[in-house]
Amino acid sequence: MDILSPDVLIVFVSVALFFICGWLFFMKQLFRNYEVHNRVVQLLFSITFALSCVMFELIIFEILGILEPGSRLLYWRLGLYSILFVLIVALPLYVAFTLLSSISFVKDSFVFPLTALLWLVYIYFFWKLGDPFPILSRQHGIFTIEQAISRIGVFGVTVMAVLSGFGAVNAPYTCMSIFAKKVDQTSILQMEKRLLQTMEMIASKKRRLAQHERDISLSAFSRGGDESVGLLNRLWGTVSSPITSITTSDNMKQLKSEIAPLEELSRHLFLEVVELRNMKDRIEYSKTWMGKYFNVLGHFFSIYCIWKIFISTVNIVFDRVGKVDPVTKSMEIAVHWMGIDIDVRFWSQHISFLLVGVIVVTSIRGLLITLTKFFYAISSSKSSNTIVLLLAQIMGMYFVSSVLLMRMNVPLEYRLIITEVLGDLQFNFYHRWFDVIFLISALSSILFIYLAHMKSPIQTDFH
Repeated sequence: MDILSPDVLIVFVSVALFFICGWLFFMKQLFRNYEVHNRVVQLLFSITFALSCVMFELIIFEILGILEPGSRLLYWRLGLYSILFVLIVALPLYVAFTLLSSISFVKDSFVFPLTALLWLVYIYFFWKLGDPFPILSRQHGIFTIEQAISRIGVFGVTVMAVLSGFGAVNAPYTCMSIFAKKVDQTSILQMEKRLLQTMEMIASKKRRLAQHERDISLSAFSRGGDESVGLLNRLWGTVSSPITSITTSDNMKQLKSEIAPLEELSRHLFLEVVELRNMKDRIEYSKTWMGKYFNVLGHFFSIYCIWKIFISTVNIVFDRVGKVDPVTKSMEIAVHWMGIDIDVRFWSQHISFLLVGVIVVTSIRGLLITLTKFFYAISSSKSSNTIVLLLAQIMGMYFVSSVLLMRMNVPLEYRLIITEVLGDLQFNFYHRWFDVIFLISALSSILFIYLAHMKSPIQTDFH
């Protein structure tokens, strides 16, 4: 193949741009608060991101007919083999190496052998993951591509379904103004006043505790045998008797027992103040044009959530999996039942392109936002590199599974090459598995958000 052919240049430029985007996301979002960057971690994350985006791009190229058919098939295989190598070999090996290198009692000479051992343990459990699931027919050998994709698909589809279930419930909850609790400035001021009173009480008790500790230290020093200090203390009348020392010790214990619950209360009050202020900001935002727009959008999200829960339940109960993509199905209904004269092939191509484009953009954006929030919640300067590697692993599995499920959203003639590349998988299983996990995630999210929404503000009296 000519290295200067348009097909090669298009794919090369695409990979380079996606790699740069992954690199910038790593630098500007994930590690913007950290000065030290591990170049290998950054490289692996950017490569995983680039390979994932290229697979989405090839689906769009398939619909639009960009690149030669033989070139598309070649790049499909190269991209899929590359990301499987990264997910199964490169990332797990470097995760194990990073973990072992950070453990102080592991000698440097043992790091590489233990890294290989941990990778073999990972491969064993990765392989055993597929045993309980009907993901392959028995004719596939051990070293076939279907074996790798099928197991990655189980984990990736699970992550997708969990995020989709939570997002379907959380989106209308955060967008619709009807779910915003009514709060006024008076309530916020009262809660802030109670927080200030609690902080003053803590400060007062800590001052008394510090004074008692000072008195005890002076008493111990005066009893140590220094005559000049002892004479000075007697002149000032500050020498503590044994009874006074016992009383002071009891007071200190009592003060400590009072300070601990007050500090816990202050933390709860602070969180309540933050929550009340966020609620007030949300109410004010809902009155703006943008807030009204998201409120209307939230109603569509709520309808989608109800429909998705309903259709997932139907699919699970009746063991149903769609055979025709939604776009073609809708057009067939419009032609045969409503009598609309349209070119199904022409419009299905263009609408499928738009649908896949929307799915790709929202999937990438949603996952990156989720990864960023998750990273900031659990990372530290010591664990950040390992966490980024694990997030890259999740991201790669998520995108491979997205391609696996997105196959059903394109017309039959466009999904043939995807089916050929992914191999002889039990595609129906993954769609049913997605419905099951989505339903569990959505119902759990409804319960969790309901309990969080009904949580009453702290009621505490100060005496």
